[in-house]
Amino acid sequence: MKPVVVDTGPLVALLNARDAHHAWARDLMNEIEPPLATCEAVLSEACFLVRNLKGGRDAVLELVAREIVVVTFRLGDEVEAVRKLMARYVTVPMSLADACLVRMSELDDHATVLTVDGDFEIYRKNKRHVIPTLTPGGKSGA
Repeated sequence: MKPVVVDTGPLVALLNARDAHHAWARDLMNEIEPPLATCEAVLSEACFLVRNLKGGRDAVLELVAREIVVVTFRLGDEVEAVRKLMARYVTVPMSLADACLVRMSELDDHATVLTVDGDFEIYRKNKRHVIPTLTPGGKSGA
């Protein structure tokens, strides 16, 4: 399977049994061979969104500790490219996490983004290329 870059939504869905996408995320995580790549902005968002779940924040960090999810992106090295992406998509608006994930897809041309975020249908890598995604609705751009 191609390298997988994971967004916040699938992590939250995996950890929250009441999430509408929980079964999808659980089943997909059983199919994908770890590790899944991500950025610290995604982990920060996920920790915030599961803060009210018992053990939620620790469960996010446990995914990192077990190397199911690995941080492969260094914002300091890519800050100018991320700034340009956020400026290009200011009307969406693009979050820092989304900008990092788009940049990660640019850096690894074979990467697929695992997301529940419809904005990835709007975003383009390298200004004009569809970003391959895995979404609850099926594959997009893959």
